[in-house]
Amino acid sequence: MLVLWVILVLVLGGCACVWWAARGGPRWARAVAVVTLAAAELVSAASRTGRKSGSGSDADSDD
Repeated sequence: MLVLWVILVLVLGGCACVWWAARGGPRWARAVAVVTLAAAELVSAASRTGRKSGSGSDADSDD
């Protein structure tokens, strides 16, 4: 349970840094924002890869 709380705090902190960096925050906030956005992209890419290899129904819906 503690691990989930830590992950939640990290996600929320990363989102706050992305928001702050978009408004000209300090250098460290911009660095955290870059790491957060890169991690989000990795998770998104992994999710897409998992869905494509999981079932053929996604390929049929593109018609």
